[in-house]
Amino acid sequence: MIANEQMVAVLEALPDPAFILSSSGKYVAVFGGSDERYYHDGRCLIGTYLHEVIKPAKAAWFLQTIDRALSCRRLLIEEYELSNKDVKGLPEEGPVAPIWFEGRIQALDFRVDGEEVVLWVASNISQRHELELRLREMSDTDQLTGLFNRRRLERDFSLHFDNFSDQGMPTTILMLDIDNLKQINDAKGHHKGDESILAIAEICRCEFRKTDYAYRFGGDEFVVVLPGLMPAQAMAMVEALHRSFNLALSALADDELLATISMGMTGINAGDTSYQDTLKRADKALYQAKANGKNQLIFHP
Repeated sequence: MIANEQMVAVLEALPDPAFILSSSGKYVAVFGGSDERYYHDGRCLIGTYLHEVIKPAKAAWFLQTIDRALSCRRLLIEEYELSNKDVKGLPEEGPVAPIWFEGRIQALDFRVDGEEVVLWVASNISQRHELELRLREMSDTDQLTGLFNRRRLERDFSLHFDNFSDQGMPTTILMLDIDNLKQINDAKGHHKGDESILAIAEICRCEFRKTDYAYRFGGDEFVVVLPGLMPAQAMAMVEALHRSFNLALSALADDELLATISMGMTGINAGDTSYQDTLKRADKALYQAKANGKNQLIFHP
């Protein structure tokens, strides 16, 4: 049988901090947090309230989570971040990256001073979170250009289509193809063709609005998504982009073999049943631009 003082020693030795929090957000007790790589002594919090320590928006989230745990009476697992901007009394300057935690929250079967309480165990998962972000970025990013890839396009474009269906938010789609890239690869080598691909990617990074998205669709094809714009509104911008693309490509030419850009353009329409319908229409417009002699912009309504 473990004596009370031994149980206290066990609780204090817990690597992650464990908080007893009341329904009103009071720190009733603090145990553990012995892993000094990640945690400071939290016993100074005992007797204070969340709203005294944490700024209003984050404190409200903590209280809502406590209330959910008390209502459902089962273990909740929540990931959340805390930064110097969330904690009262800290200077604005601080760590650039927030600290990420996994909280395990369980209602307890007793009250303290008449209030229901929960056990909240907080584990620092910042390293794991950063690794997950890197892995997600790798799976969503084209290796050569650093632009998003086709997998990410399908996910993002589905959301834009939902925004159009639910709220009428217009979105214009461009499909681009580098003309004569195969001939350049055959004559000059794939490294020369890669220069053209990278030049297009750089234009996409530098000349688009912050709300626009560019994706390498595959090979020498790119897709550009312009949220919030109908094709008529986007036309002047797209024509300027076409000129920028061709200027960048012409700067790479060292003989008569010149890469240019063919573009197909459309917007999400009320008759589209999914984002694939919009993409197919953009692809059809691109095919028409190639068939008409390349280096053209074709709009498909």
